Amino acid sequence: MYSKKTGFTLVEVMVASTIGAFISLVAVGTLKAVITSNEQVDININAASEVRFASNTIARDLVNIYRDENIENTKLIGTIEYQTDYSTSNIIFYTYNRTKARASEPEGDIYEVEYYLLKNEETSSLMRRIWPNPNDEFEPAGILTTIAENIDLFEIRYFDGEDWYDEWPEDMEALPDMIEVNMASYLQSRGIPIIESFIVNLARSVASTTEALENTE
Repeated sequence: MYSKKTGFTLVEVMVASTIGAFISLVAVGTLKAVITSNEQVDININAASEVRFASNTIARDLVNIYRDENIENTKLIGTIEYQTDYSTSNIIFYTYNRTKARASEPEGDIYEVEYYLLKNEETSSLMRRIWPNPNDEFEPAGILTTIAENIDLFEIRYFDGEDWYDEWPEDMEALPDMIEVNMASYLQSRGIPIIESFIVNLARSVASTTEALENTE
């Protein structure tokens, strides 16, 4: 009698190994794709959050812009900075601020705030400078913070009731009726812009405030 041998042949082992290696490669590739996709989603979410936060901060300061019957006591200056390959807006104005910038220092209610885009070869950041107790006798100062990174577009326009302008000079005899702010952050991997645009109607804000004061008299 002959005993029957059991087991795998060399060909079967090689085929099984090849299939196993192929499955492993597919699994690793899928895992890498999932990880990369999740990382990209996180980058997109963070970029969108920064742009939205910056928009909300600027809009809040503009809504609370300081007004005075004497236009000389108010301040709003909108300029454009021209560089070799881009141009960007810069805005400085007085605003009411309910949160103290320095907890241990005496401060009033009116602050000077400035927004501008700071670009270099590697980064592009939207900056906010807030100056408690501003005084024209001193050089502009204050607390400088970055409110959004990787901002590639910062554009502001001003409406006087008839036309839109890219700048609002210091010698203007009134505040603009409306201010439009546009921001964009381009995702490096896809080139897809995250855009935030909004308009603050200063004329309507003045009308609403005046009406509220008249109703309380």
